[in-house]
Amino acid sequence: MFVKSMIAKQIAKTDTKCRSLLAAACLLLLPCAAFAQTLQPPSSPSAITMQQAVDLARAKNPTLLAAQQNLLSVKAQEIQAGVRANPYFTLYGTNVTLPAEGASNPYSYSGQVSRLFERGQKRRWRLDVARSTTVQTDAQLQLTIQQTVLAVHQAFTNFVIAKAAKKLADDNLADYRHELQISHDRYAAGDIAKLDFERLDLQLAQFETDESNAITAAQQASDQLQVLLGTDKPRTDFDVIGDVVPPPLAFTMEELEQKALAARPDLKAATAAVAVADASVKLAYANGTTDPTLEGEYDRSGTYNSAGFSINIPIRLFDRNQGNKETAKFTAQASRFSVTAAHNQVISDVDQAYSGYFNAKVLSDRYNGHYLDEAKDVLDIAQFSYQHGGLALIDYLDALRESRSVTADALNAYSQTWMAIHQLSFATATEMIP
Repeated sequence: MFVKSMIAKQIAKTDTKCRSLLAAACLLLLPCAAFAQTLQPPSSPSAITMQQAVDLARAKNPTLLAAQQNLLSVKAQEIQAGVRANPYFTLYGTNVTLPAEGASNPYSYSGQVSRLFERGQKRRWRLDVARSTTVQTDAQLQLTIQQTVLAVHQAFTNFVIAKAAKKLADDNLADYRHELQISHDRYAAGDIAKLDFERLDLQLAQFETDESNAITAAQQASDQLQVLLGTDKPRTDFDVIGDVVPPPLAFTMEELEQKALAARPDLKAATAAVAVADASVKLAYANGTTDPTLEGEYDRSGTYNSAGFSINIPIRLFDRNQGNKETAKFTAQASRFSVTAAHNQVISDVDQAYSGYFNAKVLSDRYNGHYLDEAKDVLDIAQFSYQHGGLALIDYLDALRESRSVTADALNAYSQTWMAIHQLSFATATEMIP
């Protein structure tokens, strides 16, 4: 009877503890107040937005400045393409030390002016080639700008995510140190064994490592972004402000394909290359025409004056620019195939970028709408249960590791979604961020 009474008391005691744990679990499983928003890192008052970072890069990035100067140098070739052939002036004399009369060979002077006259509208086609080249170079500049903006977007997102990871690491370390202090007090009071406390203390090293790695990643991300913004020496007080959780996009794949076909600078550059090639064909045929040289001459020999003229016309029996004509024609045909290839590449880039965004957004939404809150609930319940003797230490440590892993995976999912948005903006040459 005594044994049965002890068993009944133990069952009642266990049942009471289970009901207490169940009540705590029900309280903790209430919807968390947007736990994902706790990942949003704080920013200084001087922090810049993503658009401000892009504006700074456009104004100060040395690669862009070099590309802009290259465009100006190409445009200057239009001036050279439009110049006409210079005239020539020739003056010579013979026997200038002899008198005008009484000598068998009196002095003589001669002045000549000559000029080459271009035929076949060479100047027109040179200008056409130069202007088309300027258009092509401008499209290439826009592509360089687009690539730089993509790099800025990616570096900006890396910095924001790195700041969020650092904030998370700082918070986790502070919380765990507080938890460790409680465990130390319990160990000092004899409530837990030395082995359990030391295992908890060893776990602190991982939190400290996470914080150290997060600090390094944030510093490196800051430096990488500042380099793109044209900063001579990265500043330690540089800061950005941006959302960790990516926004949804309201475009269909077909809409994005049409935007890309209308705006992609590499497609525009390929189209401009066709215009350059066509003008080069016309110039090659024009260069195959004969250019006469007209010359006027004035002579004075002794006391006699005379004037004359001459016309120099090359006889193009052999060289009629045949090779350059054929080369220009094949180049023009090749440029048309390049436009087709660029068109197909645009469609492929958009489709791949959209697929990457769609899958990344689905995963980030799962973390934002389910897994993050659930991981926090599991950790809170495990912590409460362990502190009240309802959970083994090994299970509590597993809950700690799972919480850290899920939160890190959530940040990675957010980062991948942001990168997919930036890639989609690059593929469509359209700003996708609302």
